[in-house]
Amino acid sequence: MHAARQSIALTKTHMTRWHERLGPVALGAAVALLAHDAAFAQGDTCKNRGQLDTLYCDEDGDLVADVPKDAKKWRDPATLVFAYTPVEDPALYQNIFKPFTDYLAQCTGRRVVYYPVQSNAAEVEAMRAGRLHVASFATGPTGFAVNLAGAVPFAARGDEKGPGGYNLVSVVRADSPYQKLADLKDRRVAHTAPSSNSGHLAPLVLYPQEGLRPYEDYKPLMSGGHDKSVLGVRSGDYDMAGVASTVFERMALRGTVRGEDFRIIYRSPLFPTASFAYANDLKPDLAGKITACFFAFRFPPEMVKEFQGDDRFQPIDYRRDWAVVREVAEKSGTPYNKAAYDAEARREADALAKRQQSASPKQ
Repeated sequence: MHAARQSIALTKTHMTRWHERLGPVALGAAVALLAHDAAFAQGDTCKNRGQLDTLYCDEDGDLVADVPKDAKKWRDPATLVFAYTPVEDPALYQNIFKPFTDYLAQCTGRRVVYYPVQSNAAEVEAMRAGRLHVASFATGPTGFAVNLAGAVPFAARGDEKGPGGYNLVSVVRADSPYQKLADLKDRRVAHTAPSSNSGHLAPLVLYPQEGLRPYEDYKPLMSGGHDKSVLGVRSGDYDMAGVASTVFERMALRGTVRGEDFRIIYRSPLFPTASFAYANDLKPDLAGKITACFFAFRFPPEMVKEFQGDDRFQPIDYRRDWAVVREVAEKSGTPYNKAAYDAEARREADALAKRQQSASPKQ
C-alpha cells in the first residue's frame, strides 16, 4: 500500500452537504490532457493498471495510482499549489479557504499557493502535468482525475459523524403544473455539463426509473452549471433542472433565489461530495504530511457557515465510496476513461460553441 495513503472506514454518511458545480470540460484542455508522450508511461513493468492511464499503475488494486517505484520520479516541491473545484465565484472560495491554506503552509513548512481553476478540464490537466499538487475535485470529475491525472482522493468535508453527501434534486417553478418527472416529457429540461454526476450522468440512469427518458422523452439542454440551471428555471428558460441539492440550498441561503419559488419533484439517493486529492507522485513523506495536516485542521466559523455545519476533513476510500458514482458513469455510457472523456469534451465544446453563437450580438 502507499506509505502516504490512509484507508479508514467511514463512520456514518449523513445527509446533504455543500457541493460544488461540476464545471464544463473544454475540448482544447481535453486534447492537451490526452496528448502526452507514451514514453513516460510505466509500460510493461506494471502488473495491474485497471482503468488508469498508461502513465500510472495500480498494483495494490485500490483503483488509484501507486506512488512511482522509481524514487527519482517523486516530487518534493518547496511550493504547494492547491485548487478547489470550479464553483460559481472562484475568488470567493479563495478567501474562504485562506485560513486553511495558511494553516497548510504552517503545518507543512512550505509555501502554499491557491490556484483558482476555471474548469474541471483545466484542473485535471494541471494535476496530470505536474502543476497542481493538492486539489478538490467535484464528485463526477473525481473519476477522471483518478484515471487520467493520478489523483489520490483521501478526504472530504464532514463533521464528527463522517463525510457529507448530496442529492440530485429536480426542481421546477412552484407555480408550474409539474408534479412528477413523467410530467416533463417534451418539455425544456436543463442538464449542467456532460461530466457532471448530478447534473447529467445520474439523470441518465435514474430518470428512466421514474418514467422520463433523457434523449427520448426530451433533449437535455446543457446550461453550463448548476447555478445557471436553477436561474434558468426561475426565469422560465427551462421547465425543470436536475442539480446538486447543496448548490440549490446554498443559492437559497445566500438569497440568490427564494426557495419558495421552486418545488422539488424528485430527490435521489445520497452521493458522496467533492473529494480532496494529492498527486500520486508526491514524495510519500510529503503526501503523508499533507493528509495529517488536513485531518488535524478544524474549520473556523466562516468555513463552517459556508459549508453548512461541516467543520473538518474526514477520510474517504475511493474504491468504496465512489462505487455508486462509477456505477452511474458506467450505466450512463460514460466510464472514466480516455475515450469517454474525449467524447464528452467534444460534446460540451459543441454545446459551448452554440451558446456563444446565440449570445453573440446580431450584426
